[in-house]
Amino acid sequence: MFKSQALPEFLATIDNDKCIRCKRCIQNCGWSVYEWSGERVLIDSSKCVKCLRCYHYCPVEAIQILDNPTKYKENSSWTFNNIKNLKRQAETGGMPLSGMGCSLPYPILFDSLLLDACQVTNPSIDPLREPMELRTYLGKKPNKVEVERGKDGKLKLKTKMPPRIELSAPFIFSPMSFGAISLNAQKVLAMAAKECGIVMNTGEGGFHEDLKPYSKSVMVQVASGRFGVNPEYLNAGVAVEIKIGQGAKPGIGGHLPGEKIPLQVAKTRMIPVGTDAISPAPQHDIYSIEDLRQLIYAIKEATGYKPVSVKIATVHNVAAIASGIVRAGADIVYLDGFRGGTGAAPSVIRDNLGIPIEHALAAVDDRLRQEGIRNEASVVAAGGIRSAADAAKAIALGADAVAIGTAALMTMGCTVCGKCYTGNCSWGITTQRPELTARLDPEVYGQRLVNLITAWKHELQEILGALGVNAVESLRGSRERLRGVGLDDNILDILGVKPAGR
Repeated sequence: MFKSQALPEFLATIDNDKCIRCKRCIQNCGWSVYEWSGERVLIDSSKCVKCLRCYHYCPVEAIQILDNPTKYKENSSWTFNNIKNLKRQAETGGMPLSGMGCSLPYPILFDSLLLDACQVTNPSIDPLREPMELRTYLGKKPNKVEVERGKDGKLKLKTKMPPRIELSAPFIFSPMSFGAISLNAQKVLAMAAKECGIVMNTGEGGFHEDLKPYSKSVMVQVASGRFGVNPEYLNAGVAVEIKIGQGAKPGIGGHLPGEKIPLQVAKTRMIPVGTDAISPAPQHDIYSIEDLRQLIYAIKEATGYKPVSVKIATVHNVAAIASGIVRAGADIVYLDGFRGGTGAAPSVIRDNLGIPIEHALAAVDDRLRQEGIRNEASVVAAGGIRSAADAAKAIALGADAVAIGTAALMTMGCTVCGKCYTGNCSWGITTQRPELTARLDPEVYGQRLVNLITAWKHELQEILGALGVNAVESLRGSRERLRGVGLDDNILDILGVKPAGR
């Protein structure tokens, strides 16, 4: 029997003195790591991805998932993952795939940026006792507003505002399609978005009928595959997003394997059951900014001029691309950094293409301001937003709002094992297997996601109070409130940030 030379990354172990033979590990593992021999549990560690479902559901804490202590000889050039992937390629002839975002130790600039704080001459604000405005509007903003006094003597807005999306706080949920994630996972996002007064994005997988009660908290997406796209779909949400690129795999398309396309996914995407859903890299009706403009206005006319977003991956010329998108009539530019998550991508693409969201965001904000068109569109930052602090720093770099993807999935149990493309998710998130998807209770995990957004709102209010501002809009693009620590002059120049101490 052939045995792979690629060492398993993890070792699943069971303390047989503690084990009560309840077989819950066998029932909970979506990867078939465990098997019952008739007397005890047998383990195949080569299948383990360290999703930790077995650990959480073992009633006697008999299970441990360890990093494999058997390593290849240490070599600073040839790491464990380098050797493992090379051996698997030699055995299969295929490209190693990955889910989630880049796991390589590239610098995270958010961790080298500090926010300013008030002291004596410019006192801070008490967010518990003074009003703090987190409300944000996505869409075009007028350069000026006019007010008039009504017959009742009260002031009212005279300027006609363009179509916009109102958010109770500068957060949205990243696009994750039905098929890439389960319907229950989408319900969690939709329920939490409605409760929190923000929006979720359907991704390119169509709009399942079970999401209709949440339509006022949903943005729909049009990608190259046009899955599920029809006039009803375009009008199902509060806005439409045109997906040009994705941070985890810039320059390539999407691929949802046929094993993840049962009847409900097929019906929603309007494709045959069990067929691969392939989104080509280019949209074959968009080969220029003029083509993009035509699609933007076709969607606007089809939807009664709802806001239109354009999602792009962050690449080296992202500022010029964003400028063209705004001039083409987009209301929102969605910037997806290279640390953004994905259901499936070739590892070589995910880990080596694109640029970080911090660089791209600063460059785009700076370019749009220089051209005098910053208010013509909102900018959403995505790809590596891990906390309210990251969100505040992104807003100071120029974002109107941030998109939350991986962090939202982690509230549902995700451990970022990176095996989303297999469809074996033990937590019921990135799978279509009914025995697994049933584990994800939308009510329970929807409340957990609400709790996360509530906590982040409070943290953002505390940060604003420490900065001495009482509205998140006052922080947008205010890079004077940021200082860099340990960053070289070139990076500081790109970010438009001063070094700490200046």
